[in-house]
Amino acid sequence: MTNLYVSPFSTRYTSLEMKKLFSEDWKFSTWRKVWLEVARGQKNLWVRRVTDAQVAEMEAHLTDIDYALAAKFEKESRHDVVAHAKTFGQAAPLASPIIHLGLTSCDVTDNAELIQIREGLTMLLAKLAKVISRLSKFAEQYKDMPTLGFTHWQPAQPTTVGKRACMWLQDLVVHLLAIEELRDNLKFRGIKGADGTQAAMVEVFSGDRTKVWQLEQAVAETFGFGRKIWPITGQTYPRLVDTQVLQALACLAASIHKVGQDIRMLQCFKEIEEPFEKGQKGSSAMAYKRNPMRNERACSIARHIMALPIEALMTQALQGFERTLDDSAGRRIYISEAFLATDAILILCQNVFEGFVVYPKMIERHLKTELPFMAVEEIIVAMVEAGANRTEVYERLSHLSQEAGLQVKMEGKDNPLLQMVEADTFFEPVKNQLNSLLEPKRFIGEAPKQVTYFIQSNVLPLLARYPDADEGVATLAV
Repeated sequence: MTNLYVSPFSTRYTSLEMKKLFSEDWKFSTWRKVWLEVARGQKNLWVRRVTDAQVAEMEAHLTDIDYALAAKFEKESRHDVVAHAKTFGQAAPLASPIIHLGLTSCDVTDNAELIQIREGLTMLLAKLAKVISRLSKFAEQYKDMPTLGFTHWQPAQPTTVGKRACMWLQDLVVHLLAIEELRDNLKFRGIKGADGTQAAMVEVFSGDRTKVWQLEQAVAETFGFGRKIWPITGQTYPRLVDTQVLQALACLAASIHKVGQDIRMLQCFKEIEEPFEKGQKGSSAMAYKRNPMRNERACSIARHIMALPIEALMTQALQGFERTLDDSAGRRIYISEAFLATDAILILCQNVFEGFVVYPKMIERHLKTELPFMAVEEIIVAMVEAGANRTEVYERLSHLSQEAGLQVKMEGKDNPLLQMVEADTFFEPVKNQLNSLLEPKRFIGEAPKQVTYFIQSNVLPLLARYPDADEGVATLAV
């Protein structure tokens, strides 16, 4: 519908698989799966009210959700879990008497959300591995190409194109490891009841407390959590989990923003360029423009992700006693948006690194402009070795450097320092060395070896856990 608001994440930016994960179908069918597994566990533990026929009927109706009926029930009850339990009961009438037996809403919703978060993190990890794979190949390819380094946004010692890419890469590796650890340590809320005491389930099992624990363990194992269950909860799982998840995604977004900003600046210098497709337009007015649209978009969405943890922090801080419901509405927005937005920027990153364009001549041109200044120390050392006094050499080069810099800035000249040194008879002892002293690779140190070492020791072992990381090509929907 075009006359109602639709989130941009529904129509732009985000992958189909991530939109499906946060869809109504996924959520409510997963609620039904939780109801089913609790009923199955109760039946297996001899709750005589639960029969094989009821469990089979529930299993047959996990996805045929009558949304119109659920909306009718929710309008009457003002409670979505009550509405969907009744709707499930209409689809499986034999099982209707035992659906939600001994449960509270968060036994259903919170456990479903933890499954959703785990699956979402798994999807993001796979996409992040693809980005790391593409970027590591780029870093290896350009590990030897000298380029002008910058500190304080000012020209500094040369580095290499691959070494700079490896700085981006190292951050992404750190994030992948952190998100893996977060996902692997997620705990199931468990079957804890209205305020975490499991009192209702004790009644369901007629006071047999051992079966209460056995049921919780069985349901957790069914959903792949093994023995990772929160031992203590109120009505919900601890909301600090949401904060941890959003902070991890926000940290990743911050690093992607840094990458995007660097690339945008390099594109401004015409050294490196993101993909520009046939038919793509950079501006509706300036026909020559090749704007860094992908990285601008990634930076914009990344800032949205970076702003979300404050909402989770406030929810975590303001939950009263065993639970207050002021967490619910906000969490419907910021958890899903964090995942959808992170998915979007990873797709953009993969797309950029699959079509990265490097302009070696522009890189060389900018490097040559500044290299004479950076060779000053090399010239000093060479002159001292030829018998000159260091202080005297330093003073002479300082004067020439300032004069050269003034000509560059005031008159727009190419850097004349090398010619000024050659014209000064004081530097006669090293004139035949000047060209070799200005060889760019003299200034890049161990950068190429650092790249190779990092990729071999840190990146490749990690990517071995993601065998599909080299497959597929990222495409942008819009």
